[in-house]
Amino acid sequence: MSFDTFQKTLEYAKKLDEKDHLARFRKEYYGKPGSIYMDGNSLGLLSKRAERTLLSSLNDWKEHGIDGWTDGESPWFYMAETLGEHMAPIIGAAPEEVIVTGSTTVNLHQLVSTFYKPNGVRTKILADELTFPSDIYALQSQLLHYGYNPEEHLIRVQSPDGRYLVEEDIIAAMGEEVALIVLPTVLYRSGQILDIKRLTYEAHKKGILIGFDACHSVGSIPHTFSKCGIDFAFWCNYKYLNGGPGAAGGLYVNRKHFGTLPGLAGWFGSQKEKQFDMEHTLTPASSAGAYQMGTPHILSMAPLLGSLEIFAEAGIENIREKSLGLTTYFMQLIEKELSEWDFVIGNPREDYRRGGHVSLEHKEAARICKALKVNGVIPDFRAPNIIRLAPIALYSTYEEVWRVVQVLKKIMNEKQYEKFTNDRNIVA
Repeated sequence: MSFDTFQKTLEYAKKLDEKDHLARFRKEYYGKPGSIYMDGNSLGLLSKRAERTLLSSLNDWKEHGIDGWTDGESPWFYMAETLGEHMAPIIGAAPEEVIVTGSTTVNLHQLVSTFYKPNGVRTKILADELTFPSDIYALQSQLLHYGYNPEEHLIRVQSPDGRYLVEEDIIAAMGEEVALIVLPTVLYRSGQILDIKRLTYEAHKKGILIGFDACHSVGSIPHTFSKCGIDFAFWCNYKYLNGGPGAAGGLYVNRKHFGTLPGLAGWFGSQKEKQFDMEHTLTPASSAGAYQMGTPHILSMAPLLGSLEIFAEAGIENIREKSLGLTTYFMQLIEKELSEWDFVIGNPREDYRRGGHVSLEHKEAARICKALKVNGVIPDFRAPNIIRLAPIALYSTYEEVWRVVQVLKKIMNEKQYEKFTNDRNIVA
């Protein structure tokens, strides 16, 4: 969509909405009347289809009891594989390379315990200082498990400005002591997209395995994980994929690693036909399914069956196109309407470097977020000074983006934020 004719009027926003080819999906989602939801990068809204498939699994339980594992509309025994097949096009992978299981941190533990093989001088793990804290906690605990001091064996590439990472700095840190690399696809604060293909190439050139935390990109931007040759990836499904609070996570393992024994074994990693033989020797699945552990959380997976139907119909490339349009328009409005109040756009301006949200920096960010909520706008705060605003392609409109900027303008004009303390709520 071209913004060469940008105007800061409501009429212009409505014209953009008239050209929106994804507008029909908005009616699929439950939105609160009188509220503008801009926090889909933390928790996506419930869709009617996700509600339907959750209720369907409840009904299978009601009607079939234990036989729901193999009978009913969506048999539970195969649900993880079914969802992996539906999710594969979104991440650019073969169906057998994807499984829905666990949670972000559980899956990271599984993958690190599987692929971190310290040997000789190669004992260190490479990450970055801007990544989500849970990843760091997991990596530290894995190093401790192997008897290594995380202060010495966990390398965190530094950011030159506290917003972005520089790929050259990451590549320079890929030394001969590094055994494994874990990086984000998109930085959760600034929304910067890392060059996955380049980083993977450089890691492999130096004999290092590399994996990615894709929590802030899957469902927002297209991926080509298999083509890029990354070794593994993991992500949550409750953000852009709208799987619901605590939805089961996703896990990708490149087919070249099939046959590598899981570091954390469990009975749902078995070959399906062998699982109920109850042998004390694991026969792992010959797919990403091998990296499952315990019995899947069916009621935390079922909503994804409906949600992913919508993604298949909309197409991830179309979703990305509209997402870029919404965030571009957002930034243009911010620059035109809010310039006098010291807001700083902290996300990349270039389309190829920007994820699905706008990162708006201000010294009064926590207070402004509270004022936004009072005015019916649901934002997201990240310490110390970031207002994350995520217009979601499947249910947000250009008019809503326009209205959010007008609300921000009103809050600043009237100094409404001064009514609040400048600290976060319990859940930011």
